[in-house]
Amino acid sequence: MKEITVEELEKIKHPVIIDIRAPIEFKDGAIPEAINIPLFTDKEREEIGTIYKHEGQEVAKWRAMELVSPKIPSLLHQIKAAMGNGEELIIHCWRGGMRSKAVVTFLEFAGIYAARLTGGYKAYRQYILQQIPTMLPDKAIVLHGLTGVGKTEVLKKLKAFGYPTLDLEEMASHRGSIFGTIGLGEGNNQKTFDSLLYKGLQDIQGSTYFVMEAESKRIGKAAQPEELMDKKMRGINIYIHTPLEQRVKQLVNEYVLPYQNESWYHNQISIGIEKILRRIKDNEMKQILVQSLEKKDYQEMIGILLEHYYDPRYDHATLEYDGSFIDVYADDFEDASIKVMAELDKLMVKKKVVLEGQM
Repeated sequence: MKEITVEELEKIKHPVIIDIRAPIEFKDGAIPEAINIPLFTDKEREEIGTIYKHEGQEVAKWRAMELVSPKIPSLLHQIKAAMGNGEELIIHCWRGGMRSKAVVTFLEFAGIYAARLTGGYKAYRQYILQQIPTMLPDKAIVLHGLTGVGKTEVLKKLKAFGYPTLDLEEMASHRGSIFGTIGLGEGNNQKTFDSLLYKGLQDIQGSTYFVMEAESKRIGKAAQPEELMDKKMRGINIYIHTPLEQRVKQLVNEYVLPYQNESWYHNQISIGIEKILRRIKDNEMKQILVQSLEKKDYQEMIGILLEHYYDPRYDHATLEYDGSFIDVYADDFEDASIKVMAELDKLMVKKKVVLEGQM
């Protein structure tokens, strides 16, 4: 039976990775691009675990065999369907134990040859946590700007034009605010965030710098590693300015128009507003916010929130950063993208002074 380490897996260009853990395990954290073809359902996994605990290993193994045996043809068909031509097939479970060993054996009997990942997902996670701090490029270029200037859109434009970027909000599946999960589901947990960060760093390997937003340490359910936070705080700062009217328009386009007709939307906005109201001392401002919410005048509400809640807090946060700020004044995020690219190109011309001299 062929076994492969995580380090060896990372050298394979296009592996087909089959994760045979139960769906609940896969959801908790997985190797990016892995395909979940579970050996057991969540309920079956729980049943086997209970038997193992109360009746011992042998009884649990027998019950596992009873559950798996009828599934073998279907399981092998699913794995075969997921395979690409000439791509190496990798099977893994949680720790590289009985589950992956059994599936690789079944595949060999069927004439399909696969490698078992040594240590399973657990070994992969330990490996990436060790690697992430060593993979960060030398310098961070940090995008700042008041809520609604379109920093995320600028970051996506930069990536499309080939600039090295890390979109941490996308990795966290959270926009980094009280309303951060609107339309995005429940957000990614730490394990998923770490896996996507590792993949993102792989994509920009060889670059001397990377561009990121000025995110807080915690983004939804996930937290940035200390090494990344340190790079951010000592990075080169670019501050994007756009008019208030454009910022309101941007946020309406992002948070309102795609979702306002959904049944859950108003309730989710109301929950967010309740949290903000607890932090506002001005009773008159509270009343105006409540009235705009009741009228479902989300555009008016966004304007109030920007001027009286988000903007004062954001400007205070920029005081934490070392170094000066490069100001970029733009009409909208499209204009900002062009101007930020121009600033990045200037920095690249001066990189021996700017990027290396500040290390």
